[in-house]
Amino acid sequence: MTLKIISAEQIEFEGTVEQVTLPGVMGRFQVLNNHAALIAALQAGTMSYVAEGKTVEREIHGGVADVKDNVVSVCLY
Repeated sequence: MTLKIISAEQIEFEGTVEQVTLPGVMGRFQVLNNHAALIAALQAGTMSYVAEGKTVEREIHGGVADVKDNVVSVCLY
């Protein structure tokens, strides 16, 4: 699936990933390939994703995640 991490200034990352874990306001959740469509508010915390077998972690301050058709778009505050 494709992950896009977008800030107000730029697209910070766009690439193929195996999974994404996000800090939702109702709890952490994981997105895998063929996940159901969803929109979720994000809170401050650690997001992570696995790309080419390597886990990348990143602190975020909040935002919104949109999952649809194997594309995860994370818009950060």
